[in-house]
Amino acid sequence: MEWIDLRSDTVSHPTPAMREAMAKAVVGDDVYGEDPTVIQLERDAAALFGYEAGLFVSSGTQGNLIALMTHCPRGSEVICGDKAHIFVYEAGGMSALGGIMPHTVKVQADGTLALDDIVHAIRGDNYHFPRTRLVSIENTQNSAGGVALSPTYTQQVAELAKRHGLKFHIDGARIFNAAVAYNAALPELAAGADSLTFCLSKGLCAPVGSVLLGSATFISEARRVRKMLGGGMRQAGVLAAAGLIALHEMRHRLHEDHANAALLAEGLSDIPHLRVLSQATNFVFFWLEESAPITPAEFEKRLQAAGVLLRPYPGYARKYRCVLHYWVDRSRVERVIEAVRGALA
Repeated sequence: MEWIDLRSDTVSHPTPAMREAMAKAVVGDDVYGEDPTVIQLERDAAALFGYEAGLFVSSGTQGNLIALMTHCPRGSEVICGDKAHIFVYEAGGMSALGGIMPHTVKVQADGTLALDDIVHAIRGDNYHFPRTRLVSIENTQNSAGGVALSPTYTQQVAELAKRHGLKFHIDGARIFNAAVAYNAALPELAAGADSLTFCLSKGLCAPVGSVLLGSATFISEARRVRKMLGGGMRQAGVLAAAGLIALHEMRHRLHEDHANAALLAEGLSDIPHLRVLSQATNFVFFWLEESAPITPAEFEKRLQAAGVLLRPYPGYARKYRCVLHYWVDRSRVERVIEAVRGALA
C-alpha cells in the first residue's frame, strides 16, 4: 500500500536527486576535518545565515545539546519555553548530560516567550541561585501549532539577552518554514543570536542531520563537545551530500507544504464531528469531538485502512497533528480529506 504519512515531516525520505548525490559523494574523515562534502555543507550553511562557522551534527537534539553545553557551565541555567523542544522532547539531556538547569516560562499562543517573563526569570547575583547563562527560543514553535516567530521578535530577544549579559540560542529546526511564512531573509531570523540549529531532515527531506551555527570560536569548542557526546562521524559526506541538496534546493519549495496545509485545514473544517484547532506553516491541528460515532483508536484504524497514517498528539487522546511535507502533495491532501470524511460517516 502507498502510505500517506502525516505523523510528522520527520518521516520524509530522500529524493532521487539526494540518493544520487549520496552515491557519488566525495568523502574523507570528518573527525580529521578532511571530508570535503561536510566542509562545504558547513560553510554554505554558515554563509546562508550570516555566521562565521557551522558544525554538521547527527540530529537537532544533538545540535541543541551541544549548543547548551558549549554556552553553559555545569550548574548554570537556561531560560526556555515550557513547551520548548529542548525542555519537553529531548529526554532531559541538558540536565542529565550537561548539568544545566532549565528555567521555563510560558509559551504564548503566538509561540513567543513574553519579554517581561524572560526578564523576571533572570536570576540575581546570589550564590544561592544557579547563574542564568542563556535564553533559548524555538522557531517555528512546534507545540504551539508550528507557528512562526517574526524577525522583529527575534531581534527583541537578542537585544534583551545582550542587555543582561546572556547568550542567545535559537532552536531553528524548522526555521526555513518561518522564513517562508514571513518572506524573510534567513539572516533576519538569526540576527543577534549567538548560535542556531536547523534540521536538514523534516521538510527538507535529507535522511539525517542538522547544522549548528555560531562564531568560529564557539564552533571550535562545540566540535569538542560533539566528540565528547559520541557525535564525531567519519565519512559523513554521504550524508552531507543530501544536506547540500536540502539546503540549496528543497527549502525553495516549502511554500507548497504551507499551501497544502491550508488546503487540508479548509477541507477538514467541513467534516462533522471534527474541529480544526489551528493551521500554521506546514502544521494542522484538529480535535475529534466526543460526538464522533467512533473512538480515536477506531478512527486511526479506519484511516490506516485507507492508507493514511495519523496518531494523537502526545498527551491528548483526541487531538491530532498533521504535518505536511514533500511526499504529501495536493492530490494526496484531497485523498486524506476524503478518507477522514469516510471514516466519520
